[in-house]
Amino acid sequence: MIRLGEMQRLKVKRKTSVGAYLEDKYGQEVLLPSKEVSENMKVGDMIDVFIYRDSDDRLIATTKRPKIVLGEIGLLKVVDITKIGAFLDWGLEKDLFLPFKEQTMKLRKGNKYLVGLYIDKSERLCATMRIKRFLRTDSPYKQNDWVKGTIYSIDDKIGAFVAVDNKYEGLIPKKEMVGLYIPGDQLDLRVIKVKDDGKLDLSPKDKIYIQIDRDAEYILSKIKANGGVLPLNDDSSPELIRKELNMSKSAFKRAVGKLLKEGKIKFGDKGIKLSGN
Repeated sequence: MIRLGEMQRLKVKRKTSVGAYLEDKYGQEVLLPSKEVSENMKVGDMIDVFIYRDSDDRLIATTKRPKIVLGEIGLLKVVDITKIGAFLDWGLEKDLFLPFKEQTMKLRKGNKYLVGLYIDKSERLCATMRIKRFLRTDSPYKQNDWVKGTIYSIDDKIGAFVAVDNKYEGLIPKKEMVGLYIPGDQLDLRVIKVKDDGKLDLSPKDKIYIQIDRDAEYILSKIKANGGVLPLNDDSSPELIRKELNMSKSAFKRAVGKLLKEGKIKFGDKGIKLSGN
């Protein structure tokens, strides 16, 4: 049968002035509009099309593949916001509707958000930001692999929920979050743990011994850029350290300890300064 929201291969049954009528193996028909019918398309040809509904709610075919199909998730741009919902650009002439009840945050026109595609009770294709049900837990990744992830939700007590490869379920635990994150951010992340249920714990940071080296170099560069002094010390608050260096206090202390041991810095009245100053 002809399946709404999916790519499928159908046969050209007949060509008319309004387009080509395609049929499945059961004889069900759908129209491919004339503007998408090529001159060399012949009756009997098998073509790949996507099935959706036009502005009059009729099933229609297109040779274009949208940015997401049924069961997939992807980052789509908001092109309009109305009282009943938003409309997203998904690569077809008719924009994709995101109902208000399927939104998980306030949207801004022009921004991109991670959404999934589903069929509503009225047999229409719609978008949803409630994508957890679309995510799988059978990823091929193991500890210390680097992956691409998109943040789709943030819980101040738990951390940032991430869609890895727009397929797999992941989480950046709160303790691993450094800096400001917002839904829609795309990040390179390291797998720090594969849980028993297959979900991934992630971190934007490298292994500790590598991260210490990087943090130490970063602190040195900040000291030099600030005229040889950085107004921080062991008693500085986590909030101030995060504001100045975008790192946690524990990471700061590890990196500073390394630099002190190497004799590259020392503490002064105004904070950390280069040893030669």
